[in-house]
Amino acid sequence: MPTNHPRQLSISDYSYLLPEERIAQFPLEQRDQSKLLLYKKGRISDAQFKDFPSALPPNTLLVFNDTKVVQGRLRFQKPTGGTIELFCLEPLEPVREVQQAMQQTYSVIWKCLVGNNKRWRDGRLEMPLGPFPADGSLWAERLAPAEEGFAIHFTWSPGHKTFAEILELAGLLPLPPYMNRDAQESDQERYQTVYAAEAGAVAAPTAGLHFTPQVLDNIAAKGHQHGFVTLHVGAGTFKPVKAELMEYHYMHGEQLSVSRAFVEKLLYHGPHPVIAVGTTSMRTLESLYWLGTGISLGILPGEGDDLYVPQWFPYDVRTNLSVQEALEALLYYLDCHKLTHLHATTHILIAPGYQFKICTGLVTNFHQPQSTLLLLVSALIGPSWQKVYKHALANGYRFLSYGDSSLLLP
Repeated sequence: MPTNHPRQLSISDYSYLLPEERIAQFPLEQRDQSKLLLYKKGRISDAQFKDFPSALPPNTLLVFNDTKVVQGRLRFQKPTGGTIELFCLEPLEPVREVQQAMQQTYSVIWKCLVGNNKRWRDGRLEMPLGPFPADGSLWAERLAPAEEGFAIHFTWSPGHKTFAEILELAGLLPLPPYMNRDAQESDQERYQTVYAAEAGAVAAPTAGLHFTPQVLDNIAAKGHQHGFVTLHVGAGTFKPVKAELMEYHYMHGEQLSVSRAFVEKLLYHGPHPVIAVGTTSMRTLESLYWLGTGISLGILPGEGDDLYVPQWFPYDVRTNLSVQEALEALLYYLDCHKLTHLHATTHILIAPGYQFKICTGLVTNFHQPQSTLLLLVSALIGPSWQKVYKHALANGYRFLSYGDSSLLLP
């Protein structure tokens, strides 16, 4: 195994002191008034996010994640007065693709985290969907234990409503656990990007929260391009790394969806800068290269017919395949299967030792110590992550989901 293989990384080397008061509990009144730390070729400067368009290199392709946060927390009241909270993680039956699962009617089975599980001995839980009996009800029945949760069978009446509609009626917005508060009315708007479109995430792609229609217009006015990918952010994004060495940490999987038109756009963008808006966009873009590589080399990148990027795939596969060849292989795969969209799951871990294939820069907030997101930042800018975070702490930047932003251009 190469000495720079991230399996050998010690997570304790990616730590810093984050005072609790630096964690943003609420968003700023205006999205684009957040601070923007600029890191370009080793130099750091400060700006406001409204100035972001002027900081981009010429001919940039900005890639956004258009996933939409669903109200995936469900609080059921037991007849005895106790509360059972279900946190929807991912669909199990009758389909496992998130966007299809959101359109199911009558019933679905999802993997869920269960709060107060010991108090739920048996039977179905029921929740009214409105103040009147005619508004209908949602029922939940616990089936079998699933990895890090339980399989929960949801049924509802009226059955013609989609599961997405049921969550809108019955669910709560799942704010990150470190906020330690219930969602307020303002969070319904501010914990979504202005371009959110595809329902399925249980956490926001927070790097995108700073963008306003005006900022997006200014980006276009300066001649830059943009594109959208979809990666449904899972609860695993908050999963702490408990193992000292990364080889013992299991990277959570997240579902991605990318249109054929976007793959083609990426291919034709050629040598010009590609900047990911957020770690989820970056994981999606880099996964596209490895999916194309797996297809081109005839390596089955998944289980059965499901396309899949394993955690260590980029480090264990030796290839000199160009980005162009990998993207052409993806287009060939889509055309052979008569598909307009590529659907896959990625467990990719981007950590120091990773060689970037598509992304040349990143827009991102400031992440928790000893997290896989901090490993990703270090993979991009190397040991300079310490200098960047030291500067942010010394200059009043706000951290985590509702915090300030950075543009990292190594």
